[in-house]
Amino acid sequence: AFLFSSRFRNIHLNMAQDCLKFLKYTLFIFNLLFWICGSLILSLGIYLLIDNTYGALLPSFPSLSVANVMIIVGSIIMVVAFQGCMGAIKENKCLLLAFFILLLLILLAEITVAIVVFCYEDKLNRSKKNELKDSLKQNNTTDVGRKQAWDTLQKQMKCCGVQNQTDWNKIPKSCCMNETHCSSYWTKGCFSAVIGWFEEHFLLVGIATICVSVIQVLGMSFAMTMYCQISQQTLSLNK
Repeated sequence: AFLFSSRFRNIHLNMAQDCLKFLKYTLFIFNLLFWICGSLILSLGIYLLIDNTYGALLPSFPSLSVANVMIIVGSIIMVVAFQGCMGAIKENKCLLLAFFILLLLILLAEITVAIVVFCYEDKLNRSKKNELKDSLKQNNTTDVGRKQAWDTLQKQMKCCGVQNQTDWNKIPKSCCMNETHCSSYWTKGCFSAVIGWFEEHFLLVGIATICVSVIQVLGMSFAMTMYCQISQQTLSLNK
């Protein structure tokens, strides 16, 4: 009976070690890939910030530019992925727990933002629309970065101004249907164009959001499972 119990215990320990090894390298590889993606996003954000290519469209949020958003997102991804990598490869319970908590906080923040946007969608839309119109009326697009952002938005979305071309004091060439011979302007406003784009690609945006959420939940599950496996293995070895 003692030999049977000892052999069963050894088999159990080997299975636990194999499971731990699988979780360890899976979590490490996934986080390494995310760390590389985060570093690329951060690098692109720094490049855009130095080049001053795109400024902020909202005057009340002058720091909310494409470059700054990419720097923040890239930095967060790199920090979280680094903790996941180190926690997995070192089998460190503190780093794994910190990785789990950070992912949980990010997920809760995303859910909170989604609920706020859903509940106050009309109020937020009116507020931002009026703010953008006031910005153009005051001719605040003398900032090179902001002007470039507006030009890119109007060319890509084939729109003009916030509601229409009357929002501009001086209509830019990016509003022209044909920039070579500017005889007519895009009649659609950029605000409605952006809203229309999200409605048209609602399924794609929804799938992307769900995929990100699933990846976060899987990361949390892997981290907590590995944390529990390390704890059980430590207790088994101490017995």
